[in-house]
Amino acid sequence: MGTGTHRTGKRLLAVLPALVAGVAMSAAADARQLNFAIGYADGSLGADAANRYADALEEYSGGELTARVFPRSLLEFDESSTGLRDGTADSSILLLPYFPSEYPSSNLAAELSMLLEVGGESVDKSGLAYGGAMSEFIFHHCPECHDEFRAQNQVFAGSAATSPYYLLCNGEVTSSDDLSGKRMRVGGAQWSRWVREMGASPVSLSQHETYEALSQGAVDCSVHSTPELTIVNLIEVIEDITVDMPGGVFGGVGSNNLNMQTWQSLDGDQREALMRASAVMSAEMSWVYEQGHQENMQKVRDMDKITVHEPDDGLVDDTVAFIEADMERIAENYRENHGVERAEEMIEDFRGILEEWIERVQGVDSSDELARLYWDQVFSRVDLESYGE
Repeated sequence: MGTGTHRTGKRLLAVLPALVAGVAMSAAADARQLNFAIGYADGSLGADAANRYADALEEYSGGELTARVFPRSLLEFDESSTGLRDGTADSSILLLPYFPSEYPSSNLAAELSMLLEVGGESVDKSGLAYGGAMSEFIFHHCPECHDEFRAQNQVFAGSAATSPYYLLCNGEVTSSDDLSGKRMRVGGAQWSRWVREMGASPVSLSQHETYEALSQGAVDCSVHSTPELTIVNLIEVIEDITVDMPGGVFGGVGSNNLNMQTWQSLDGDQREALMRASAVMSAEMSWVYEQGHQENMQKVRDMDKITVHEPDDGLVDDTVAFIEADMERIAENYRENHGVERAEEMIEDFRGILEEWIERVQGVDSSDELARLYWDQVFSRVDLESYGE
């Protein structure tokens, strides 16, 4: 009997690796892969955040869900809305300002980002705050936003934001007089209005066209976040940076919008896993921009080529006055031209939400802490059974 038991044990040990491999292969075969299309290039900050999301999705779902990231291949940024609607991808990063007619209510909130500057002082970790405020506002305070996404066969699953927008220039710009007559590359309606108010001329260019425009003198400055100094190498073609001016962030980011049929096909546990991973995605996108901002500003200060300037008090005061008046212009524009009937109410709601988030993020020191904060305060409060139905 002892010999037989020994032989049986040896046979079990021999087949055990095959059994384990078979179970693993079966689990892998049962896993569902979601195609995640992003307009960012491979190796960029956005692609790194998307890869972190893919890891989180697999972890939180216990391997039931995986995400295959398609950097700048399956859908470009300007194709993401129709691509999600038509099911070309299961999910995508959606830059809302690319589609002003489709998402007016969400774009209204995105256009309020210069509220970060109304105190006349720089807001620390402004992108982290704005990402949280956008997610909370759209998830829990904007039924009109959900109607707009539903009309495009989509489900919203979180937002993110960049670091603050500065003046990246060739030439010193520290006063309102310095701005007069300048040609300024801008990437949003609020900054276009600010540029005009300061006596300069806004120029609409894509991010990838900005390098050439600055190098050839077609524009004097770009209103941009500082991570772009290295993302598109603007550090090579500028000589001056004015910090804290004009301020605001790019906050019109659907960091993981989903095709509606994809979302509706998930069970409750899978939806929770996806939302947890989406909180990670929102946090990671906002965090990598904040880190890129800190690293690039240090790099600039260590260089001899680029001079860092502070705006004078007159330019700060002029900007704050512009922001307060611009809130009325934004409300009027979205009410009259886009049919957003609650425009004034939305602005007041968002303003209060943003103030709370500015306080919440001050103690955050990592993307993991930010993801937990986003989950606890916003994503965990979504009713997963009824949401997106």
